[in-house]
Amino acid sequence: MGADLERDDPCGGEAVVRAPLEGGRIRVVEVMATGTNGGAQEHVFSLASRMDRDRYDVRVVSLSHGSSVRRLEKAGIDVTVIDEPDDRVAVRALVEQLAHFEPEVIHNHMFRAEVVGTRAALQLGEQGCKRPAVVSTIHSSRVRCVEDRQTLRQLTPLTDRLIVVSKAIERKIREEGRYGAPVSLIYNGVDLQRYNHQQPCCTFREEFGIPEGVPVVGVVARLEAEKGHRTLVDGWPVVLESHPDARLLIVGEGSERNSLEAQAASLGISDRVVFTGRREDVPAVTAALDVAVLPSYREAQGLSVLEAMALSRPVVASNVGGIPEMIEDGVSGLLVPPGDCDALAGAIVRLLSDHPFADMLAKRGHDLVHERFCIELMTSQIETLYDELALKFRASTGVPR
Repeated sequence: MGADLERDDPCGGEAVVRAPLEGGRIRVVEVMATGTNGGAQEHVFSLASRMDRDRYDVRVVSLSHGSSVRRLEKAGIDVTVIDEPDDRVAVRALVEQLAHFEPEVIHNHMFRAEVVGTRAALQLGEQGCKRPAVVSTIHSSRVRCVEDRQTLRQLTPLTDRLIVVSKAIERKIREEGRYGAPVSLIYNGVDLQRYNHQQPCCTFREEFGIPEGVPVVGVVARLEAEKGHRTLVDGWPVVLESHPDARLLIVGEGSERNSLEAQAASLGISDRVVFTGRREDVPAVTAALDVAVLPSYREAQGLSVLEAMALSRPVVASNVGGIPEMIEDGVSGLLVPPGDCDALAGAIVRLLSDHPFADMLAKRGHDLVHERFCIELMTSQIETLYDELALKFRASTGVPR
């Protein structure tokens, strides 16, 4: 066996030392519930594109097509799409994929992937093949229906590890009665190569007719009800009382767009609210914001908050879910009660008006992301988990370690 392998930890910790492997690379399948755009898909992309290719053979299976699938493929990552709405059919198709690739670890992301991925791993074992270790990351704070909760309670004891992205999610799964599997807390991380020295977007002001010098406040999130855009739009007239030329930039796509546009029109502020749709230059757009906002009603962690902090943008966010695990109110950002449009507007006005205070929050938020929430730390923690599970797999099958 050769010398131990050492990888630097850019988050400021000690370098990670990994024992060399015999028997080839560790085979891992990442299973995504959908191929659309979102925080879980961003997590999978960051993980799959960052892992040590000399040590891990990583492939992705998505249970639908979408922009995230195309992005993964463009990055040279092997992606298979199983576009079958019937879970039973999807499980059979995934079993075929697993039997061919013979993974040592299957890592599920989001509810449907957890159901389909875990059942496929179990069926593989029932067919006489070695069952891979099953890992599931809980990305969502969504409250599940009774039937779904029962399904998860049944699958949990058959899972080798659950990963939660915040302490709030750990509390959630306990409230759902999910016991019988070890739980690891691994926060999502930010790709600092994209969100550190990024220059502000130099075209969006011209693109959307926003004059130079006019303050811009923005939210980057799926346009879905739980993200709280309605509260932000409701509060925007209050912001305009103090900063009448300010623009609200709503970045993203989703089912709420038409209703949000109608809401802005009903408040007479359509000329001060800009809907950008999906953007491929999110880091550059975020870097150009004077204040970044995340007004969610529920949130597992809130990756867009971390991305804004990495870019030294002052942040206002709802005091829900995992967000207060990242933001200390008045120190690294401002927290407001969810659904409180007056408190949200007041916090935005404070940051637009008190530049030294906003700069102080931005600096401390930036430093916090570098210390605790960089993508390399997240990847290293998950790689350590894969190593542990794969070595157990190899020990049970007689494969050299």
